[in-house]
Amino acid sequence: MRTKIFGLCALGATLISAGVMTAHAQEGFYDPSNVGSPSGKTTGYELNRTIGCPGQQLFGTPCKVPAAPAPAAAPAPAPAPLDSDGDGVVDGKDKCPGTPAGRKVNADGCELDSDGDGVVDGLDKCPGTPAGRKVNADGCEIDTDGDGLVDGVDKCPTVYAKTADGCPPPLVLEGVEFDYDKATLRPEAPAILDKTADSLQHWANANIEVAGHTDSIGSDDYNMKLSQQRAETVRDYLISKGIAADRLTAKGYGETKPVADNATEEGRFKNRRVELQRMN
Repeated sequence: MRTKIFGLCALGATLISAGVMTAHAQEGFYDPSNVGSPSGKTTGYELNRTIGCPGQQLFGTPCKVPAAPAPAAAPAPAPAPLDSDGDGVVDGKDKCPGTPAGRKVNADGCELDSDGDGVVDGLDKCPGTPAGRKVNADGCEIDTDGDGLVDGVDKCPTVYAKTADGCPPPLVLEGVEFDYDKATLRPEAPAILDKTADSLQHWANANIEVAGHTDSIGSDDYNMKLSQQRAETVRDYLISKGIAADRLTAKGYGETKPVADNATEEGRFKNRRVELQRMN
C-alpha cells in the first residue's frame, strides 16, 4: 500500500514539474522580475535560474537572462549660433553683417559713430566733431572757402579771408575827385585807391562798377566821354594793384547824377568824381 502511495506522489510531482517546464518552455527564458521586491527582482533569483528552464534539469546550467537594453545616447549639443563677421553679435541679430574685423559695434552689430556725424568711428579721421557740423567723407568739418577756418566757426564761410573770424575787413570803396576837364588822378588819389584795392583783395567774390561823373559845365556828349575816361583811369589803377580786370566794370554817367549843387565851385568839384559800387 505504501508503495502505491509513494508511486502516486512521485507521479504527481513529475507531472507538476512537467507542467512548470512546459510553461517556461513557452516563455523561453527565466524572468526574475518582482515588483514587490525592493530591488525589483525576486530574492535569491540567481539560485533559481535553472528552475523550469527549457531542456534543463533542476540543477543544470543556469538559464540566460536577457541583456539589459543599451542606454539611450545623449542628444548632440545644439550648434553654437553663427557670428560670421566676428563682431560679437550673432548673425540672426546682426543688422550690419560684414563688419570689418576689429571695429566696435553696437547691440545691432553696426559700427559706432561716436560723434554722430554720419561717418563711423573706424573711418572717421576727425572724431569728436561738434553736433550739427557738416563733414566730408573723412568725417572732418568742411571749409567751403578754403581759408583755413571750418564752416562751423567761419562767420563768412563763402568768402576767403585769412582773419580770425573768417571774414574780410569791411569793403571800403572810397571815391576820388578830379580837376576841371581832367581825367588824371590828383596827388591824393593813389592813397585812397590803395585802401580800396586792399579791401577788394579780401573780397574775392565782389564785382565792382567804377562809375565816372562830371559837373554840369560842357555839353552832355562831352561830359559823358569825360566821365568814361575818368572811370577807365581808376579801373586801370586798381588793375595795376592786382585786382582782376574781369571784376571791374568802368561806366561813365556824365552829369546825370550830381551829389552837390553845380551852381558853386565847391559843388562842381564834388561832382567831378569816380565812385565805386558793388555789383553783387
